[in-house]
Amino acid sequence: MAIDFVIRNARMAGLTEPTDIAFEAGRVAAIAPRFVCDALHHDAGGKFACAGLIETHIHLDKAGIISRCNLCTGTLVEAVSETSRAKAAFTEEDVYVRAAAVIEKAILHGTTRLRTFVEIDPRAGFRSFEAIRKLKADHTSLIDIEICAFAQEGLTNDPGTEEMLEQAMKMGADLVGGCPYTDPKPVEHIRRIFDLAMRHDVAVDFHLDFDLDPAGSNLPVVIAETVARRYQGRVSVGHVTKLSALPPEELEPIGRRLAEAGIALTVLPATDLFLTGRDWTHLVPRGVTPAHRLAGLGVVTTISTNNVLNPFTPFGDVNLMRMANLYANVAQIGTADGFDGVFAMITTQAATLLGKKDYGIAIGSAADIVLFDARSAADAVATIAPASAGWKNGRRSFLRPRPQLFLDPG
Repeated sequence: MAIDFVIRNARMAGLTEPTDIAFEAGRVAAIAPRFVCDALHHDAGGKFACAGLIETHIHLDKAGIISRCNLCTGTLVEAVSETSRAKAAFTEEDVYVRAAAVIEKAILHGTTRLRTFVEIDPRAGFRSFEAIRKLKADHTSLIDIEICAFAQEGLTNDPGTEEMLEQAMKMGADLVGGCPYTDPKPVEHIRRIFDLAMRHDVAVDFHLDFDLDPAGSNLPVVIAETVARRYQGRVSVGHVTKLSALPPEELEPIGRRLAEAGIALTVLPATDLFLTGRDWTHLVPRGVTPAHRLAGLGVVTTISTNNVLNPFTPFGDVNLMRMANLYANVAQIGTADGFDGVFAMITTQAATLLGKKDYGIAIGSAADIVLFDARSAADAVATIAPASAGWKNGRRSFLRPRPQLFLDPG
């Protein structure tokens, strides 16, 4: 073997002792302790290695605009309205600069893949889309980005949006997404988004049921359309906070229907916590759907960031490990097995949602590897372990040495 590089003394899931991971031509060539070769190496020092974290639901186009918006009520309606007002003034350069800042932070926190929604409508035009396309191309050596052409403010009520989404698909968008809760005709919205997806043979991703009233769910429509169109495994939904308002005996049958229909679900803890429950004065509900319970029923579930520094989420550092820890705290998960399940929601489960069958560290796989300052996946979630180094296709993508303390010798 013409080994190019070796990561030595790394811990991996399923192994009790540290091992070495050897690269050849951008792929994993060997996994073995004390691998003998003369190639350059990096000593992991017992840190935990994985194939990197995966964002399944983020909005790069509207990140970092909080200073341009008025935040008074902190409601979903206000967030949609203020963002709509702000995005009319977006320029391609502006979107690129703000999105690039988020992407670079994500990479430094260990993210190697992401799906970003990009709003396309008469107010945004194609400016955000063009910026994110350029960002994707410029950062291809560091992170894999897929673009979801997204109708944030409705479809049937927003003339021109559907035609623009169609054009975005022809221009290279990877999938299409809808937001039926902003449309006065949500069922028609869902069907049209499915029609678009089928015409271009792409996946579909909906923002869905974003409130705490168990009634009026559009989830049954999405499930029915998925099955009728034989789109199992190609549909995902985000938020679905209505599910957090259901007792276990009502949640379980819905979870089983989601699993049978092959529909994946993403929770967005920071946004869901910030926007929901605003009309409660005490004992405020968390508003975060119990993804771990749905995972136990066979549903593909993921955790993601959603927004950073805008009216939907006026904070954030695009650190998925922090988001996983937040979810575990909100969901009152405190065991190693529970933390392992949460870690899967930002790694293996997230890869499944994106349809990535080649994710993981295995001989022959792409040498996409991130080291976290932890001994295991569970430890990483519990401690919000920082990422210390990463490689993309065998090439070093970042390095964050451990901070040093300098004690007074006296």
